[in-house]
Amino acid sequence: MTHFGKIKSYDSSSGTGSISPEEGGEALRFKKADLQQQGQVPKVDQRFSYATSEVDGGRKRAVNLQHQQSAGETREDQARTQHG
Repeated sequence: MTHFGKIKSYDSSSGTGSISPEEGGEALRFKKADLQQQGQVPKVDQRFSYATSEVDGGRKRAVNLQHQQSAGETREDQARTQHG
């Protein structure tokens, strides 16, 4: 099932972050390897689609994250995001 949320935090030095689900609930952790476009640097408040996976005894984390272009975002904005 596909979910949607916004990036809450991302630490480029550790390659980990969290995403806040649009449907509510606590933020889910993710790793850089979980990004569909690993060259992309996610930024706070960007909207992503994602799936969930259970790890560590049933705790959920976000996987297969894919950036979702917002209405006000241009292709140039997306290109800048993908290249850092």
